[in-house]
Amino acid sequence: MSNQTILGFDYGTKAIGVAIGQSITGTAQPLCGLKANDGIPNWDEIGKIINEWQPELIVVGLPLNMDGTDQEITVRARKFANRLHGRFGVKVVTQDERLTTTDAKAHLFERRGFRGLKKDSIDATSAALIIEGYFESLYGE
Repeated sequence: MSNQTILGFDYGTKAIGVAIGQSITGTAQPLCGLKANDGIPNWDEIGKIINEWQPELIVVGLPLNMDGTDQEITVRARKFANRLHGRFGVKVVTQDERLTTTDAKAHLFERRGFRGLKKDSIDATSAALIIEGYFESLYGE
């Protein structure tokens, strides 16, 4: 597989985490957290990020219940994914994101203690974990 730049989003109704990943290394780095108003992002900010990074693929985290069923936020995340594709024409896939926020908090606490547990850092780190989960689903662990 050729090297692909992949943008990841951890969708939320108040904030959306953003990360960037490279398929050749199978890794991702947190970028930023964006504000959302009842799940609606500033599309211009997202457009700037997409223009800057020129991703071949976007991965949106899909917040499922622990038993794998949908919840209200799952439907909204799918709608966000569809709008990303419709607005920017980039291929968009969804990725199970169960426990990524918990994992992100643990990772940040391990590295930075309590001061690392800022909302933007957690959301962006969750987005990075979503991308890495996508890579694992393609290539196995």
